[in-house]
Amino acid sequence: MLRSLFAGVTGLQSHQIAMDVESNNIANVNTIGYKYSRANFSDLLAQTSQIATAPQGDLGGKNAVQIGLGTTVSSVTRIMTQGSIQNTDKNTDVAIQGDGFFIVSSDGGSTYKYSRSGDFKFDAAGNFVDNNGFVVQGWLRDPDTGKVDATAPIANIQIPPGLTTPANASTQVVLKANLSSSGTVSQYSPTYKIDAAGVATTADGRIAIPEDMGVMFNASGEALQLTPVATGPIGGQGITVSFDNNVNTMEFRYTNDDALVTSGVIVPGTPADLTDPLNPIPAIPGVYYFRTTEDVRAGLQTLAQDTSPTAEVTINNQGKFIVTNADTATGASLTIAVSGIVDANTVENVKFTNAFATMAGALPEGTALKQSQALNAATHSASIDVYDSLGSKHTVKTDFRKQSINTLNGAAEWNYTISVDTPGSIGGNAPYENILEGGVIQFGSNGELAGYSIPSIDFSPNNGAAPNQAINLDFGSIGAFDGITSFDNPSATSGISQDGFPGGDLVGIRIDQSGTLVGSFSNGRSFGLAQIGMAKFTNNEGLVSDGGNVYLQSANSGDPIIGTAATAGRGFMQSSALEASNVDLSKSLTNLIIIQRGYQANGKTITTSDTLLETLLGIKR
Repeated sequence: MLRSLFAGVTGLQSHQIAMDVESNNIANVNTIGYKYSRANFSDLLAQTSQIATAPQGDLGGKNAVQIGLGTTVSSVTRIMTQGSIQNTDKNTDVAIQGDGFFIVSSDGGSTYKYSRSGDFKFDAAGNFVDNNGFVVQGWLRDPDTGKVDATAPIANIQIPPGLTTPANASTQVVLKANLSSSGTVSQYSPTYKIDAAGVATTADGRIAIPEDMGVMFNASGEALQLTPVATGPIGGQGITVSFDNNVNTMEFRYTNDDALVTSGVIVPGTPADLTDPLNPIPAIPGVYYFRTTEDVRAGLQTLAQDTSPTAEVTINNQGKFIVTNADTATGASLTIAVSGIVDANTVENVKFTNAFATMAGALPEGTALKQSQALNAATHSASIDVYDSLGSKHTVKTDFRKQSINTLNGAAEWNYTISVDTPGSIGGNAPYENILEGGVIQFGSNGELAGYSIPSIDFSPNNGAAPNQAINLDFGSIGAFDGITSFDNPSATSGISQDGFPGGDLVGIRIDQSGTLVGSFSNGRSFGLAQIGMAKFTNNEGLVSDGGNVYLQSANSGDPIIGTAATAGRGFMQSSALEASNVDLSKSLTNLIIIQRGYQANGKTITTSDTLLETLLGIKR
């Protein structure tokens, strides 16, 4: 009889514990990151009145006679299922989607606590803390490398108030562009100006090298595309020019063989060039081979002066050939005729002929002049602002200009000039120290980058910042199409970047899915300042609660495996969100009914046993 009383008592005690557990679940239905618990019942030892016997002969075996002594709560299991994610308006709130725990510490990292509650904030000292004041653990940005090293030991995450970032001097400029190989271009500039003495100059007065006529474009941006002759016999597209009613006439034929190009001294009716001593070329009377704009200008001037000694031919800053006959004392009237060359070896180049046909006509002595159409070179420019050690901004401009066609593979070669704004200097010739010339960029037959001659510049801002700032120029990989190319598409810059920036103040922080605290600065730059560490355990249910939404490691949880979010089975982090409690209120209320009925039933066991005892005591009456 007493056994039933005690069994009922154990039932009451166990159901009371279950009620306590379920009440705690309901109390924490709105606790951020809370994981509900479940009371697990098990029976107590049973009293054996008769032991079990085995079958013997014709007699079967008998089971043991055991009477249970009640129940107990053997364990309380914490259910670590995922809680729902609730979006918030606070950018330092963080929720974990998946397995893992935040790591916090109250003693500078000597001991760790673990939490699923990501309600974080910055305190007055810049510590990243939870609602208990525990500092979130993770990795900080290395000031030397500028990177967050997630392989280093974790430490307190602290972002100093009023954080600033110093200026970072530019060390690299990356340029991606296409330099058009098309026969028609929209970006072009006049060919270089050349005076009567044959001196070529750029628009800003720098000495220049006369340009190859084979890559010139007319006033409409159409390539002349002259077909050259390398060696005799006669060939090469060109024009016939006559002065003084066809008395002085010369054929101008294009060549890409420097041995055929004259020095500009022409005697009508005589060979245009001396033969090469090593490779004799038959002299051809009345033919003048040219390659550059200066060759054409010099030939025209020499031919004109045979009629009027004071005649001059120049190229103006619009790229036009100008014929003048200004000296009335010694000059004579000129009559100019221009026609294309058509013979057995040459097909007339109409664009080239039309470009010079506008010079035709009478040119009396005096101030009158005759001029050709403008000749242009294909060009393209790209510029970007770079920064010195003080954070001052300087514009680096790269001007590309089509230079020639490779006679071996037909691919283009462009030259380029790099300039910076004054008073900066990059090693140019005085007084143009801010302009660096001589760059050559070459392409393969498929338009891929074949090489370029200036891989870096040595920049001195001359404003108090550190001098001799090396800036690498990255035009792409040799033999690849990841940088500058030369396709039959318009010239255009598709991308240009550099790695420098001025100093700035911290204006905001956001947290990405890897748990990185990304700082936004007033200079427009953003980079990782720290990264939140994350721990996972072999047995999450083995963690023990320490109150305040944190857990402690136990002997049965296993050691924490610390790493970054979204790696090695750890979940990812979602900012501006919190993980809600995983308590299912409907399930908990149902459990209350079950527990209540269990408690009531065990109470009935006790009262029934009491009634039986009263009957027993009544026998003595």
